[in-house]
Amino acid sequence: MLSKVLSFSVIGISAYPVEIEVDFSVGLPSIIIVGLPDSSIKESKERIRSAIKNSGFKFPNKKITINLAPADLKKEGSIFDLSMAIGILANMEVIPKEKLEEKIFLGELALDGRLKKTRGILSSVIKAKELKVKEVIIPKENIKEASLIKGLKILGFSHLREVVEYLRGEYLPEEINLENIMPDIDYEYEEDFKDVIGQEFAKRAFEIGAAGGHNILMIGPPGTGKTMLAMRIPSILPPMTEEEIVETTQIYSVAGLLDERFPIVIKRPFRAPHHNISKAGLIGGGTNPNPGEISLAHNGVLFLDEFPEFRRDVIDALRQPLENGKVVISRASFTVTYPSKFLLVCAMNPCKCGYYGHPKKPCQCTFNEIKKYQSKISGPILDRIDLQVEVMPIEVKEVLSQSVKSSNEDSKSIRERVIQARAFQQKRYGSSLKLNGSLKPKEIKKFCKFEHGAETFLEKAMQKLHLSTRGIHKVLKIARTIADLENCEIIRKHHLAEALQYRHLEKTFL
Repeated sequence: MLSKVLSFSVIGISAYPVEIEVDFSVGLPSIIIVGLPDSSIKESKERIRSAIKNSGFKFPNKKITINLAPADLKKEGSIFDLSMAIGILANMEVIPKEKLEEKIFLGELALDGRLKKTRGILSSVIKAKELKVKEVIIPKENIKEASLIKGLKILGFSHLREVVEYLRGEYLPEEINLENIMPDIDYEYEEDFKDVIGQEFAKRAFEIGAAGGHNILMIGPPGTGKTMLAMRIPSILPPMTEEEIVETTQIYSVAGLLDERFPIVIKRPFRAPHHNISKAGLIGGGTNPNPGEISLAHNGVLFLDEFPEFRRDVIDALRQPLENGKVVISRASFTVTYPSKFLLVCAMNPCKCGYYGHPKKPCQCTFNEIKKYQSKISGPILDRIDLQVEVMPIEVKEVLSQSVKSSNEDSKSIRERVIQARAFQQKRYGSSLKLNGSLKPKEIKKFCKFEHGAETFLEKAMQKLHLSTRGIHKVLKIARTIADLENCEIIRKHHLAEALQYRHLEKTFL
């Protein structure tokens, strides 16, 4: 006797169809699972046996062979528990085999037969829609996550017995209104730029970075508010589109990091890993690759505090993701690709003691120590950072006066200008995915048009500041964004003058 049940294997954030074939034969009672299963799948035989018994069904006293096809595709995780149990019960004729057609079964089983929340459900539901499957049967705890995908029937169950009764026509699952499962999205963040006293130059740089997708490097002594500024940048980024919400939630689903109360990522991620993180922790990896911090920051912000303290190989590993917007992890038998399109924000002290260039506190480092500390950041990484911002201490009088006035501009006002500037770019480039920060040299020449006299001004600045071609391209991209914030198609002199202010630190510190 043979039964077939459909399920999915999730590799990276992509799901691949897997057919579970269950066969009974004469021999010593046992369960044999073949088809390149990992250890978690091999262990599932005991979960399945107990779940079937504790759901009120007699477990067959036969030799059971379960094949996961295709046999050359690596399978991992507990997502196949339900489909294998259903295959066994169908072979026992507890369930009519014809009821298994055009259905996908996903979920982990507890020993008592309960269906438990499972990673990677959203990826599987997306694939099920592509394959035009009629029904997807999943754990009830995953129903909100799966509800992001419309156009197919998604049923959530809390117990194996309920699934069996549904397939026999004896139980009708509770209808969930998936249209109303997404609440009104509140984009007000706890962290707001109105809480930041002073640092107007840095705030302006963050507005430009958010508007044009420019990576940012902050340099300044301890206690000047670098971390405070970085934490507030998600609050001025545009709200995520529906496509971005699905993609970001998909990554967090695979990583098992979704909020149990509301398992949909609606706000832009902010990831701030410690500087002792490994290369695999930042980029992703492991024997069975998992998404790293750069993928968890997809569509959001990756903040690297104490930037020079990160290992050199970890810093250099950012080069490909910053260039391509994705990370590729290769293994002997397969390759995994994770999206990693994020805004990079870095913060560093100017030297090891932190006070080089401080107006009041003297630096304790030697010249060689300063150069050694700053040289930890490689040139190729600096090439991918447009905005360089000096964050210096503010006077006590300014702190007290602004604390009394509380007149700082809030994040909402800044965000409105950022959204308007991005709409300006979308109209120019014909895509919401294209921002000024990713312009290539040919595109810079095409889209950066000057007013009369601005080109001469830039040539003089090049000679005086000894800017390289690379530096000029960065100035032009920043100036293009500054002009967009003013809804100006032509780059003017004052746009270039402001843009030049965000490049001089390379000569001063780096």
